[in-house]
Amino acid sequence: MATPYLQNIHEGVVSTQDLARGSLDRLPVVVIAASQSEGRGRTGSGWVNAPRALAVSMAWRSDDDTDRPHSLVAGLAAVRAVGDVVRLKWPNDVMIGERKVGGILVERAGSVVVAGLGLNLYWPDAPDGIGAVYETDPGDRLYAELSALWAAEFHGLIESAGWPIEEYRAMCQTLGRDISWEPNGRGLAAGVTAQGALLVETQGGIRELFAGAIRHVRGTAPD
Repeated sequence: MATPYLQNIHEGVVSTQDLARGSLDRLPVVVIAASQSEGRGRTGSGWVNAPRALAVSMAWRSDDDTDRPHSLVAGLAAVRAVGDVVRLKWPNDVMIGERKVGGILVERAGSVVVAGLGLNLYWPDAPDGIGAVYETDPGDRLYAELSALWAAEFHGLIESAGWPIEEYRAMCQTLGRDISWEPNGRGLAAGVTAQGALLVETQGGIRELFAGAIRHVRGTAPD
């Protein structure tokens, strides 16, 4: 039997990650909000709210150090919830074409894991390289529905044995592209391992990337 979880919906919060972590007791907890005043991205970078957006985080306890790659699983849950209009950029970004429409953040402290999704629903004057899922305003309630769908999908995935890596690979637009990373790495993204590492073909051989920001080299999108 699947573990039940608690779900709390808010209009605005300081941080869904922090609120989910602070609310965690016996059962996993999900916090949903339309906006957050101190949201953050990977490495602590700030998160700017779109006019219509969602933020959702799930906190739970896990004593398994060999857990599946939660960032990739959370991204796959986002595709299932939103639909295949979005694709995934390894390891943390939700994309439409070359525009980022959302991001994944996973934080762990001891046995407590918190995974979150931030998603732009509508943003008519978004900054360069940033986009939104919808071209017209979808209204002020969709955030709760999509967030609940993501939570259900993500919870089901982390409760299941293994994870659907082939489904992730099919949704990952990084694969088959030339990529670069700091300070001077460059190669062809060739695969994703069961542990979530990105396999990159370089001049020096196959390299495994386990984390970090990458850039898609323009003009190398697969057919």
